[in-house]
Amino acid sequence: MVRIRVLVVDDHRIFAESLAAALAAEPDVDVSAAGSGPAALRSLERAAAEGRRFDVLLVDADLGGNVPAVRPAVPVPVQEGGVDGVVDGISLVAAVRTAQPAARIVVLAEKDDPRRAALALQAGAGGWVAKDCSLSRLLTVIRGVLRDETHLPPALLTGVLRELTAARKHRTESERLVESLTPREREVLRCMVAGLGRKAVAERLYLSPHTVRTHMQNVLGKLGVHSTLAAVALARRAGVGPVDLGPAGRIGVEESSSA
Repeated sequence: MVRIRVLVVDDHRIFAESLAAALAAEPDVDVSAAGSGPAALRSLERAAAEGRRFDVLLVDADLGGNVPAVRPAVPVPVQEGGVDGVVDGISLVAAVRTAQPAARIVVLAEKDDPRRAALALQAGAGGWVAKDCSLSRLLTVIRGVLRDETHLPPALLTGVLRELTAARKHRTESERLVESLTPREREVLRCMVAGLGRKAVAERLYLSPHTVRTHMQNVLGKLGVHSTLAAVALARRAGVGPVDLGPAGRIGVEESSSA
């Protein structure tokens, strides 16, 4: 019998334990539980190191607190030794899909929310299910996402499609704004997406801090935003990824401080 390895991620202990116990009664399901986003990432790392990856994650939509519907999903990098701090449900979806693309994710929600359901799908979730659904329904969804099916409550379909259509429109506008940047400004933007500060960007691109400050101001102006956080959110909508922070070293070529 092929067994399905499931990880329940929910910071409500009673719910998590009850759900885990119900799933464990199924003959083809092995289940574990994690009480936070960082704990879930550590569980995934340990399982991968032991050669026993999880097949499906059931993630609480409100993990780490009630996240506003307008908050964008920002991938959280899985670093050696785990991560600390609060990781919300949708960000966890993105982090897991980045680190372990084969894992399938179902988001468990207290209430239907087209905006957040759309964000979950964009982050890589394969399903959005009410927490009070029947066990048989949940098992159907678990087995469905393993077949690469997408599961949404019928009442959410229209709203989610509307949100996804709007997101594509915003992405197109964001792409247009990013295309207005010079190659150097795009490099600076990628460094900003990676979370680098002005000094780190200067060292990485062989520029003076003053020059980096000018580039950052130009990036904000051309993108029509007033903060680094807003610039990063827009960049992600446009599909701009972070600069490689691996051991390859610095990027770019040496240029004068007037670049």
